[in-house]
Amino acid sequence: MEKELEGKVALVSGAAGGMGASIALALSKLGVELALNDLTVDSVTELRDNLETRSIAITADVTNKAEVQDMVASVEQQLGPIDILVNNAGVLRPTEIVEIAEEEWDFVIGVNLKGAFLCSQAVIPSMRKRGWGRIINLSSTAGKNVSTIGGAHYTAAKAGVLGLTRHVASEVAVDGITVNAVCPGLIDTDMTRRTITPAETDAYASSFPIPRLGQPDEVADLVAFLATDRAAYITGASLDINGGDLMI
Repeated sequence: MEKELEGKVALVSGAAGGMGASIALALSKLGVELALNDLTVDSVTELRDNLETRSIAITADVTNKAEVQDMVASVEQQLGPIDILVNNAGVLRPTEIVEIAEEEWDFVIGVNLKGAFLCSQAVIPSMRKRGWGRIINLSSTAGKNVSTIGGAHYTAAKAGVLGLTRHVASEVAVDGITVNAVCPGLIDTDMTRRTITPAETDAYASSFPIPRLGQPDEVADLVAFLATDRAAYITGASLDINGGDLMI
């Protein structure tokens, strides 16, 4: 099973670090060729150079439809049609509801939810033509409950990702495309460490049934599984990976 996705092409948004970089590494180990998206080429150059398979760095603002369409066209020209889309790009702000500016609301909703919509919309026609595709959206435990460290806009966006996942899955299942969401809990990433203090991080970790933060590699392994044919009968699902923080 080591190279079970050999010959497939994946686009991973927000690939510069954290879960995005780990997801790219996990897919590369399965033989996938990668398009690594982030806001700057420099942010993903080192990752690109360390992957086992052919990969490219590509910039685009996932909240901008024209940039997303140009990105997908460029990936198809350089690597081939996109078989796997991982909507990983995300931002988090801890602002309380009464303090959230309209611009901040639009930014958080835009990156986390609109970005997943625009990227999915751009790749589905080609997937339909070939009768095979995998779309994996990064949601959160926030999408099912409330955010541990983010604000209302983050919770709303991640809940929206779950609704988007279900609806798109219902539309494209007949075309051989599966659409699923992964819902991480508190994961040990730079974004987490920038948002809360070390003392807060330790307090949260000790409160979980599995008393630690999750690791990006653990999330990446789940995403990679959903990209394989071993997960071909899973669609419209939201898979939790949270150390037991949320059990429903």
